[in-house]
Amino acid sequence: MSFDQIAWLPLCGGLTAVGLVLSFLAFRRRGAASGLRLAAWSLIPVAAYLTGALSTLWKMGTAAVGFVTGLVFSPTVWAGVAVTGLAVVLYLVSGVMLGRGAARQRSGKKAAPESVPEAAGAPAVSAGAPTQPNRPPLPRRRPAAAAAAPADDDLSDIEEILKRRGIS
Repeated sequence: MSFDQIAWLPLCGGLTAVGLVLSFLAFRRRGAASGLRLAAWSLIPVAAYLTGALSTLWKMGTAAVGFVTGLVFSPTVWAGVAVTGLAVVLYLVSGVMLGRGAARQRSGKKAAPESVPEAAGAPAVSAGAPTQPNRPPLPRRRPAAAAAAPADDDLSDIEEILKRRGIS
């Protein structure tokens, strides 16, 4: 059905009339604010017809429906959706793999070295690591319980007595 085959003035006028009746009922039951708001919404169909915006809205609707039906029924489009899904999965898997590699390096284990060919006597440098001289590893921190000093000298005396007697 095309735009010109529909009698738009009676349709828009009818929608506006029904909306105005409902806005009167809302005015009586819920108050002036609800009635006025519904009356404002009710006037939109006639305003769209009188300004000519209705034909533009019709064209936008038919274009959207044509796009969606072309999207749903086209095997080429579904192939594109599948390739997009594959790209997203590969990206997420690479993020997990990079996260595991960073966790290994933080825990002290060495990740698999990347093989980079040496160029004319230059030392091999991994692709992502900045060039820095070798540094000695940082000393490990003591556990929190051992690092905490006793709060009171009386308690340290009691702890010493208990350790001498074998009670700890």
